[in-house]
Amino acid sequence: MSRVGAPQGAGGRRGWRDPLPWLIALLLALVFGMNHLQGLFAAWFPDLQRPVYQQDSFISLLLAHLLLVAVSSLIAVLIGVTAGVAVTRSAGKEFRSLVETVVAVGQTFPPVAVLAIAVPVMGFSEQPAIIALVLYGLLPILQGTLAGIDSLPAATREVAQGVGMSPRQILWRVELPLAAPVIVAGIRTSVIINIGTAAIASTVGTKSLGSPIIIGLSGFNTAYVIQGALVVALLAIIIDRIFERWVNHLTAWRQQTLTTSSTVG
Repeated sequence: MSRVGAPQGAGGRRGWRDPLPWLIALLLALVFGMNHLQGLFAAWFPDLQRPVYQQDSFISLLLAHLLLVAVSSLIAVLIGVTAGVAVTRSAGKEFRSLVETVVAVGQTFPPVAVLAIAVPVMGFSEQPAIIALVLYGLLPILQGTLAGIDSLPAATREVAQGVGMSPRQILWRVELPLAAPVIVAGIRTSVIINIGTAAIASTVGTKSLGSPIIIGLSGFNTAYVIQGALVVALLAIIIDRIFERWVNHLTAWRQQTLTTSSTVG
């Protein structure tokens, strides 16, 4: 009985030491209870009349920020993965360098410059921000897709062809599933970049966690800047840890699948 109980206790202790639930709890405590920290920020910044951002609730800013990142990241994933798959096919290999160059230019183009160009055409809305985030988040996804597909052993494709799979079946049943850990790692990088970059969306009238940061900078209110930056940083850390677990799970599955297939072969 003692042997059975020990692992359970060890598992419980490991659960308490897991930082992810604590980080999520801290984030929720901040977004729901920021007003309760007014005394703390007032002590830190006694010259400020309003030491806590109150123009919008932090939970509404968090949800708006997550929606903005989710929409832009979904579009970037669709474009990046599709382009990556297309240029690894025999018909698209000659366009690979061109696609990589174009996407790399989008990464180097400052998001603020994209907003400056898009706002006169689209107006102050979420659309210019989404375009900027998509352009900024494409490169890691494209690189992850290319690296993931290129990393597959040639023998794996030969086995799939040997059992009579069509090129489409090989792509969907073999290449993409086995390349998933590297592709998701690229998506992870893109999403984390966009969580931080999405704060600039508030400069074009879009509600996000960048609102207290932008207002704080323009009004010389350091407390607002700290509050917005703290929530953005916590959100990025939480999402990064979630992706880390996903990538680790996919990597273990890929390794097991490749080992099994090589053994059978």
